[in-house]
Amino acid sequence: QVRLVESGGGLVQAGGSLRLSCAASGRVFSRVAMGWFRQAPGKEREFVAAISRSGDFTSYTNSVKGRFTISRDNAKITFYLQMNNLKPEDTAVYYCNTGPSTDSLATMVTFDSWGQGTQVTVSS
Repeated sequence: QVRLVESGGGLVQAGGSLRLSCAASGRVFSRVAMGWFRQAPGKEREFVAAISRSGDFTSYTNSVKGRFTISRDNAKITFYLQMNNLKPEDTAVYYCNTGPSTDSLATMVTFDSWGQGTQVTVSS
């Protein structure tokens, strides 16, 4: 059974940075693309960023381009989301998940059940 555990969220002022981590188990990690998603209060869950199996290709939603960076460490079976220049509109619960490709993740096609997520709150 696949288990995804997100961590690294917190409260930060606008302009600050956070680094989220996602530890995965129960799947051959190097064979799947990985993605980050978020859900703000009262809104649907949305795609944030994705990275290919090899790490060579990445995809971002427009609102985070130039501010967020997704990366992965297949040896540690962990992947990350570095978030810089955070804005109040980035406030949400952030989730990770796996998928067949970066394009699929960008359209919310995922393999696994959602974890608990990690709360990111950006104050103005």
